[in-house]
Amino acid sequence: MKRYSRITGTGSFLPTRRLTNADLVAELATKGVETSDEWIVERTGIRARHFASDGVHSSDLGLEAAKMALQAAGRVAQDIDLIIVATSTPDMVFPSTACILQNKLGANGCAAFDVQAVCSGFVYALAVADSMIQTGAAKCALVVGAEVFSRILDFKDRTTCVLFGDGAGAVVLEASETPGILASDLHADGKHVGILCVPGHVSGGGILGDPLLKMDGQAVFKLAVGLLESAARATLAKANLTEADIDWLVPHQANIRIMQSTARKLKLSMDKVVVTVDQHGNTSAASIPLALDAAVRSGQVKPGQTLLLEGVGGGFTWGALLVIL
Repeated sequence: MKRYSRITGTGSFLPTRRLTNADLVAELATKGVETSDEWIVERTGIRARHFASDGVHSSDLGLEAAKMALQAAGRVAQDIDLIIVATSTPDMVFPSTACILQNKLGANGCAAFDVQAVCSGFVYALAVADSMIQTGAAKCALVVGAEVFSRILDFKDRTTCVLFGDGAGAVVLEASETPGILASDLHADGKHVGILCVPGHVSGGGILGDPLLKMDGQAVFKLAVGLLESAARATLAKANLTEADIDWLVPHQANIRIMQSTARKLKLSMDKVVVTVDQHGNTSAASIPLALDAAVRSGQVKPGQTLLLEGVGGGFTWGALLVIL
């Protein structure tokens, strides 16, 4: 009998500090950076975001999201035999944030590692967990996307600092006799490294290079829409389905314009797109599981529906995954 994986629980967590555009505009003004709520909303669709307090790390946010996902799945930490954390803002250079989260959760002993694919990270991590469950290497996986992007933002660059936020989302993925994850499609192209990156690292006890986020917004936009469409169509083809079979598109919450353009190319009404970018901003690897959990808990997304998850990120990475909830 073929072995499948299914999502049995979702969870999410946002830091308590919420900044509306007005709040952020006021803070930026003290640094001599001019922008406005109208400028941010028109170009991105973002109205608010959450920033973590000093001393709060990706593993802390991921821990709260994981607890919610486990509770929703009716599982305890000791049931987990695989932890994968997607993050670009790890707690440390090493060990992995997954190992740190594992210890905080009390799930010690199982395999645990990080996946680094920036904003595509959660799709990558979920696809890896699905493969490991299908092969029998795991039975109950915890897949987390967690970020504290506020730590790597240049608050003198209004084109990037208004876009990002902090948060975490998680799912419990379990072995099943019935299909859950139907297909996935993952890609990367390293020749586009320079359009979205943090070009710095630790060396000799200091920072070598620039530890703040750099992005060519126009280049990212041009690449993103086409790549999201191609990944979506490839994933649907693998599952022998069409756009008409999609109940919900749950995209990476980067920019409302990218989401709208992708929906148009897939002939989907925006009524079928889960949108949280207005309240969360771009939370990178956390954005898809955050949006998924919000939609599940509000009753917007219902069990048995077919969801297309997709994202693009620095690398340049991109991917899509089709799942029956």
